Amino acid sequence: MMSDSTSSNTSYRHELDEWRKKIDAIDQQLSSLLCERLHCAQNISALKSQIGEQVLQPEREKEVLNNVLTHADSPMITYTMEKIYRCIIEETRLYQDEWKKNQPGIHAS
Repeated sequence: MMSDSTSSNTSYRHELDEWRKKIDAIDQQLSSLLCERLHCAQNISALKSQIGEQVLQPEREKEVLNNVLTHADSPMITYTMEKIYRCIIEETRLYQDEWKKNQPGIHAS
C-alpha cells in the first residue's frame, strides 16, 4: 500500500511531466517561429543592402520591443521578456551581418 506522501509525490511527478510536455510543445513552436524569423531577417538584410540601409536600426529595435512587451502581464514577465527579446534582436542582427558576408554581390554595411 502506498503512503500518502508517496501518492502525493506520484501526483506531483505526473503534474510535472504534464507541464514539461507543454513546455516541449511550446519549444517546438518557438523553434519553428525563430527559424521563420531568421528567414525574414535574411530578406530584410538583402533589401537593406539594396537601399543602402544599415543592419543596426535602434528605432526599429525599440518598436519591436514595445510591440512584444505589450503582451506581458506582470512587471517580472515584462523584465524577463525584454531580456529575452534583446538577445533575439542581437542574435538576429549578428545573423544578418554574417549572412551578408557570405552572399556574393552583397556588401555588409
